Amino acid sequence: MIYASKAFLCTAMAKLVHDEGLLLDVATGGELFVALHAGVPADHCVLHGNNKSVDELRMAMTAGVRHIVVDSFDELARIESLVDEGLTAPRVQLRITPGVYVHTHEYISTGQDDSKFGFNLGNGDARRAAGIAGASKKMRFVGIHCHIGSNVFAVENFTHAARLMVDLANELGVEEVTFGGGLGVAYVGDERAPSITDWSRHLLDAASGLQKPTKVFVEPGRSIVASAAVTVYRVGTIKEIPGVRTYVSVDGGMSDNPRPVLYGSGYEAFVPTRTNSARTKPVRVVGKHCESGDILISETEVPADLVVGDLLVTPVTGAYGHSMGSNYNKVTRPPVVFVRSGGARLVVRRETFEDLVRADVAE
Repeated sequence: MIYASKAFLCTAMAKLVHDEGLLLDVATGGELFVALHAGVPADHCVLHGNNKSVDELRMAMTAGVRHIVVDSFDELARIESLVDEGLTAPRVQLRITPGVYVHTHEYISTGQDDSKFGFNLGNGDARRAAGIAGASKKMRFVGIHCHIGSNVFAVENFTHAARLMVDLANELGVEEVTFGGGLGVAYVGDERAPSITDWSRHLLDAASGLQKPTKVFVEPGRSIVASAAVTVYRVGTIKEIPGVRTYVSVDGGMSDNPRPVLYGSGYEAFVPTRTNSARTKPVRVVGKHCESGDILISETEVPADLVVGDLLVTPVTGAYGHSMGSNYNKVTRPPVVFVRSGGARLVVRRETFEDLVRADVAE
């Protein structure tokens, strides 16, 4: 199993993932740096990315990552050039775009023909890339990879893509197949997501069609960390507009959770000091940024006695909040705290104002 570190990554998380026996999927030089900084051996890392720079490829090849998931013909040429410079020929998988459309937000759908990712299976690019990689003396072509999208609820989509990959693996005779990740999670009460067990059962059924012993990998990220975290805000203002709505403003917003403004993602909220209180007051939860679109929850219900100063929690925020956060309006990013068995420890400190100018160069 390979943890998709783009979902959430810091030094402590990289170490935890490694200690639990998973490999790490890193998509940039920065993510690889964090993994190595955490003490993760390079050969327990897999390099992804649709536009890996020469420097990122050189970093990964010098460190000795387990394999590189090659995404383009340009990248095949870059790897060969780096081997010509004296670097060791890497193990590579080819990312395949299988032509599978899934029902999710278009920004996180990746397996359809019209995609910036991978080698297209339907138009022949995948087989052409396999021919180049297989014939090259400057890389070891070991497998194929696909990823059809993120936050996908229909396990049948994964089964369809996996069967296409199994057919291609049998045709090419590769020794490894990666089925990717993307399993969805339930963010609000009326959503129902398949379990990892159910998802795995479908992938295992598809993998039974492999004609020779083959290593099979999956890359769950969101489904591991999303529901493992909550975000705690403090209510700063409550603005009631009669006949319109009530706005509850908190001390964060799109800088710590951009998913609502990017994807229209839904969340719920509760008051942690009164978790069993009835939530009967309809509100819109918004952030403190200079945008009308800075909306964390478009419509939700909170306890009727909510007041300024209360804490307000949004659950299921472990994936793509911290990792996609920003300093918009120069708002400092919140800390990250790990909690286990009644104990808590700080793993990412709260940013300070000094951090905001640390990279600035004075005249």
